[in-house]
Amino acid sequence: MSMNTVYPHLTIDEHGQTRVGETRYKVVQLAAEHYQHGWSAEELLRQHSDLRPEEVYSALTYFYDHHADMVAEMKQSLAAVESIRPARHFSRDELLKRKASQGT
Repeated sequence: MSMNTVYPHLTIDEHGQTRVGETRYKVVQLAAEHYQHGWSAEELLRQHSDLRPEEVYSALTYFYDHHADMVAEMKQSLAAVESIRPARHFSRDELLKRKASQGT
C-alpha cells in the first residue's frame, strides 16, 4: 500500500526546489541548519522569526521523510562550493606581514 504524504505548508518552485510556502526559504536550507548546526525547531523559529511554527515543523517533517536524499543534496552543495573556493592557507608570518603592511 502506497501512501502519499501532503505537506500543506510547502511548495515546489519552478526549479523543483521545495520551499516553505511562498517564502524565500528552501527546505534544504532549514534542514541544513537543523542537521549541521543542531538547531531545534525552536531555534529555527528564533533565527527566522518570519516563519510560523507549523511551517518549520512541516519543513523538518519533509527533511526526515526524505533524509537520505536531502543529506546527499547538502553534501553535493558543500562539495560544489569547496571546488570553486580557492585554497587560502597562510602561514603566521604571512599574516603578520599582511597586518604590518596595512599599518594596523
